[in-house]
Amino acid sequence: MRLHRLDITAFGPFGGSQSVDFDELSAAGLFLLHGPTGAGKTSVLDAVCYALYGAVPGARQSGQGLALRSDHAALGTRTEIRLELTVAGRRLEVTRQPPWERPKKRGSGTTLDKAQSWLREYDAATGTWKDLSRSHQEIGEEITQLLGMSREQFCQVVLLPQGDFARFLRADAEARGRLLGRLFDTHRFAEVEKRLAERRRAAEAEVREGDAALLADAHRMQQAADGAMELPELTPGEPGLADAVLTAAAVARSSAREELTVAHCRLATAESAQAAAERALGDVRELARLQRRFAEARERAGVLQERAGGHREAQARMERARKAEAVAPALELRDAADAEHRRAAIARDRAGALLPDTFADAGAAGLAAAARRAAEELGGLESARRAEQRLAELVEERAGLDRQERADEDVLEEAGAWLAGWEATRAGLQSRIDTAQEAATRAEQLSVQREPAAKRLKAARLRDQLAGDTDTAADRARRAQEEALTAKAHWLEVKERRLNGIAAELAAQLTAGEPCAVCGATEHPAPARKDAGHVDREVEEQALAAYQTAEERQAEQERRLGVVREALAAATAEAGDTPTGQLADDVTELEREFAQARREASALHPAHEELRRAEQEQERRAMARRQAEVRSAARVGHRDQLDRERAALEGELAEARGVLDSVAARSAQLERQVALLTDAADSARAAEDSAQRLKDADARLADAAFRAGFDTPQAAAEALLDDTAHRELQRRLDAWQSEEAAVRAVLVEADTAAAAQRPSADLAAAEQAAAEAGRRLRDTASARDAAARRCTELDRLSARATQGVRRLAPLRTHYDRVARLAALTAGTSADNERKMRLESYVLAARLEQVAAAATVRLRRMSSGRYTLVHSDDRAGRGRSGLGLHVVDAWTGRERDTATLSGGETFFASLALALGLADVVTDEAGGVRLDTLFIDEGFGSLDDQTLDEVLDVLDSLRERDRSVGIVSHVADLRRRIHAQLEVVKGRSGSTLRQRGGG
Repeated sequence: MRLHRLDITAFGPFGGSQSVDFDELSAAGLFLLHGPTGAGKTSVLDAVCYALYGAVPGARQSGQGLALRSDHAALGTRTEIRLELTVAGRRLEVTRQPPWERPKKRGSGTTLDKAQSWLREYDAATGTWKDLSRSHQEIGEEITQLLGMSREQFCQVVLLPQGDFARFLRADAEARGRLLGRLFDTHRFAEVEKRLAERRRAAEAEVREGDAALLADAHRMQQAADGAMELPELTPGEPGLADAVLTAAAVARSSAREELTVAHCRLATAESAQAAAERALGDVRELARLQRRFAEARERAGVLQERAGGHREAQARMERARKAEAVAPALELRDAADAEHRRAAIARDRAGALLPDTFADAGAAGLAAAARRAAEELGGLESARRAEQRLAELVEERAGLDRQERADEDVLEEAGAWLAGWEATRAGLQSRIDTAQEAATRAEQLSVQREPAAKRLKAARLRDQLAGDTDTAADRARRAQEEALTAKAHWLEVKERRLNGIAAELAAQLTAGEPCAVCGATEHPAPARKDAGHVDREVEEQALAAYQTAEERQAEQERRLGVVREALAAATAEAGDTPTGQLADDVTELEREFAQARREASALHPAHEELRRAEQEQERRAMARRQAEVRSAARVGHRDQLDRERAALEGELAEARGVLDSVAARSAQLERQVALLTDAADSARAAEDSAQRLKDADARLADAAFRAGFDTPQAAAEALLDDTAHRELQRRLDAWQSEEAAVRAVLVEADTAAAAQRPSADLAAAEQAAAEAGRRLRDTASARDAAARRCTELDRLSARATQGVRRLAPLRTHYDRVARLAALTAGTSADNERKMRLESYVLAARLEQVAAAATVRLRRMSSGRYTLVHSDDRAGRGRSGLGLHVVDAWTGRERDTATLSGGETFFASLALALGLADVVTDEAGGVRLDTLFIDEGFGSLDDQTLDEVLDVLDSLRERDRSVGIVSHVADLRRRIHAQLEVVKGRSGSTLRQRGGG
């Protein structure tokens, strides 16, 4: 990588535009970047880093974004960094513009513009620049890929920072590891350690899980063995667990099988005893049953003897019932005839009671003749009934004409009265419509005025509020400015006091026999002493930090004041100078007028609807009046015709009515008389017929009773049994016969009679003996089953434990291998004698390369005296691998780098930085670093050492490198002719370049 040109605008201390021609400066190989303290030497390096990576070095990360902008820049000038360089054979141009607050194009105040980036490449064939990208991310990835280094590596290798490598020399192993880890990107080895540790934990968890399952099976086997299995105290992961479990399981299985054999023998004995007890119990039960059967039969025979008289009476009752069954049909026929005759007599008497007394003695024939005469008279009134019905229709039609005439008269009267006031009604409704229309127009006009008035009132209220906020913000900005001025004055005072006592601070670093960093003398007869008011660097830095904080607060308060003033100006422009109260009154009056106009305008639609309904009503009433007039004219002729037809019908019906009011009444009277006479005639004939049938039934019944052997029909009726009584009596007779046969059969059985002659059976004793034998059998069977289950469960659990041991064997082997490897890479293994982690081992190899590369230059800088060597000895109780020692050729002894003097520390750290640059460059893929910067530290060297250091730096040109030295040492200005001077001024810093010619 070679830098060609750098353009800076409004960046850091540079208020205007500055350019650096690195091609001219690099022509001599060495060039000097110098200037007074705080002028901006480091800002030039920050600009290079920001152009490449979009960020400044890590120690100055607080200067990102808006803070990169120069305080001396004009308001309209944007911060910009443009860098032209060659890397990997490609000539590129990178332009960066950080975010900035620019003045608004319209109005007052500022607005924030986002950051922008450009990447271009020079095309040698056409001699033009070609755009590659404007994406921050793409440009960053492209630069990082081409350089092969991250921003941290670039800042450590190309921009060799002041003090960093001196601290690296004195740092402990952990600090060196952090720096080298960032530079050489060894996190992948740390990831390997982490992955191995994770795999060790995972394998350990699997082994412990398998051991826990094996122990669980062992405890289950112990429970299955009912405490007979002894299990040693073991925990998951402990060696010998599998063998102990399998041994205990084998012993438990052997004991369980012995118990099962004994249980089988006991079960066979119990089964034989139980079978004998069951046979004896069966014999006793049979004897008891036969004895009980014989005794019950004797008791039943005695009961039958006692009930013999009742049995003979039941047989006689059944015999009489069988004889009465021959008379039953005649009895049923006579009862039916008697019931029919009584019903017919009742109906005859009821029908005769409805007739006049003149028909009391008339028989069935006389009643029938009277009914025929009344029916003939009813038939002659049919035409008179039709005439009377027509007369009723005429009367109803005539009444309907009268009602319609009255209704039409009411319609004509009402329509005439309503239509007389129609014109006045229409005029009133039209007036309401016009008034509502005017109110709607006025409401539209007021609505247009409401929104501007409301906005103006809102702006006036905001104006009043911002007026107070402006005074408060102005007061805060004034106080912040006073605090900033006070803090600045305090810082300048502290700085001046420290400069006055700087001699005492330098004297505190003097060591007897060591050269002075200022004069080079090795004797210090009268070093300066610190007085009571001495100020050190820490106090000065605290005062500076306080001043910078106060300046930031002042800038923030001024920015807030500008924002409030801008908002106040905008609110005042919109609201004007009118008081807020007056604007509020105007808005209230406008709203009141608008609401009133809206209320009046809301009557427009109802008025239109009412006018439409009134017009429809006018048309309806006019039509109704015309229709009523037409109907009235048509009714005159129809009414006369109805009157003539009515008079003719009334003359015809006068004769047919007789003494009744109407023909219908006369017809109804005759119809009722015909029905009564007919019903009475039918009832009389039915009564006469039923009386004859009853007489015939009595004769048949008397004959049947005599033939069946009964003296009277009544005696036969009493001997009859109904179905229920007959079935019950037959059941009693059958039960007697069955019981008698059964008792006789039992008493003649040979075995039953023989059993009755034997002593009484002792059933309780036999049952108790059988129960005891059954209990012993159940106990032995349960013991046998328990032993069998124990054997089965132990076999199953043993098989599962054996499978678990086989499955755990490769897991345990894998765990042992991974655990050994993880402990080895983590530095905790006994095999790792130096307790060196894998990442530390890789970093140690890199540090050994760096030490070898640095030694080549350190020998020249120290005239062959010093050599840097890498040490992998353990530091105290910590881990080894990142030690760094220096070998002094004058003494031949190896010592710690912290024992070097100030000047020795500088050129040793410089050699280390250059060596690190070479190693990191090779690590990055061999990218050439043609431009390097070394920041400060040369003031601690004497003339001879300075010449040797410059010779070493000058030798870098052998690799076509150019080295820029950043320093304010005056002697370097005489030794190095190519210079870039940073000139500090009140309006910002500027750059002054001088070539090496």
